[in-house]
Amino acid sequence: MSDPCFDGSESMISLEEALEFLITRARAVSEVEELDAADGLGRILAEPVVSALDVPPWDNSAMDGYAVKAADIPDKGEVSLRVSQRIPAGSLGNVLAPGTAARIFTGAPMPDGADTVVMQERCTAIRDRVSLSGPVSRSDNVRPKGNDIAAGAEILSAGMRLRPQELGLAASVGIGRLRVFRRLRVAIFSTGDELVLPGQPLASGQIYNSNRYSLLGLLQGLGCETLDLGIVADDYQATRDTLLEAAARADLIITSGGVSVGEEDHVRRAVESAGALEMWKIRIKPGKPLAFGRVGEADFLGTPGNPVSTLVTFMLFARPFILKRQGAAVVLPRTIPVSAGFSWRKPGNRREFLRARLASDGHGAPKATIFPRQGSDVLTSAVWADGLVVIPEGATVAPGDAVAYMPFAELLS
Repeated sequence: MSDPCFDGSESMISLEEALEFLITRARAVSEVEELDAADGLGRILAEPVVSALDVPPWDNSAMDGYAVKAADIPDKGEVSLRVSQRIPAGSLGNVLAPGTAARIFTGAPMPDGADTVVMQERCTAIRDRVSLSGPVSRSDNVRPKGNDIAAGAEILSAGMRLRPQELGLAASVGIGRLRVFRRLRVAIFSTGDELVLPGQPLASGQIYNSNRYSLLGLLQGLGCETLDLGIVADDYQATRDTLLEAAARADLIITSGGVSVGEEDHVRRAVESAGALEMWKIRIKPGKPLAFGRVGEADFLGTPGNPVSTLVTFMLFARPFILKRQGAAVVLPRTIPVSAGFSWRKPGNRREFLRARLASDGHGAPKATIFPRQGSDVLTSAVWADGLVVIPEGATVAPGDAVAYMPFAELLS
């Protein structure tokens, strides 16, 4: 695609164009560090993990019961076998003598000579004998060696974002340290003479700076190192100085507000003076103004000032950009088809992202309802919601129509 142009015109680019533009320009960090797997949650794996062993390392019992040779159990009728040994988990049994059974517990290695486990609920134990009846099939309730992982198999690939299950899988093959990409360093600041931090008194015309807390939470959720440069006055020189300071200390700069074309919106001019600005005006709602550029060696993302616009543009654009820069292989969120539990009769020329919540349609299928007020200033809508419903450009929606749903659980992690 051709490069979008930041020319002050009213032309807008599509969401897909903007994502392609951003992701192709995201330079993954190259520095790698090694850490304890217990500290790896949320980090991006820098190299594949290969198992040096089979999991399980031997055939083992899938439940508490009695290990037997299947051929010793008749298909009909009951048989009484002598219990020749007891094998708890962590112990190694002896070779099973023909015509005997071994008391065995979940996870314990199967003794040589046994090929089947009969669950204890089907057995009657009296002193040193156990009565059980068939039919049984060879390998019933037995987990074979390498059932989960074969020695030499790649169990985790480079670029994976480590969740608890990946950490557990690495530990299951004896790997306690992992090589991951270093954290991305992100500097943030907000612009606006009207902004005040919570805890301070409000003067006439002032508001509390909610975007600072939303952005910090979003970045921490993505595992970034954050540098908070606070609130910058609506002043060109102050904005430019802060951008240069941020560029010297961070990989990425994210601002809130000041990327429009008003007389007091100085971020655009400051970025153009200190570096280069490449993109803005995306055909979405909320969040049309989104700036991307470079200041020195740092990337720059300028989000809108309205709190819902900041949240939505971060989830849609900053999140995949940051994940790509962190070295992640999968960066785009999934959408889920659900039915609409609402009407939308206002077709627009921008793709809309409505704050929505899922409920049951009465038959076990998910149905989306939307918050009654969808303004970009209504942050309560994002607290009420558990995701976003996507309304394509020019579309209307009637109850029961299929709509695309993006869960916050996906967009915020």
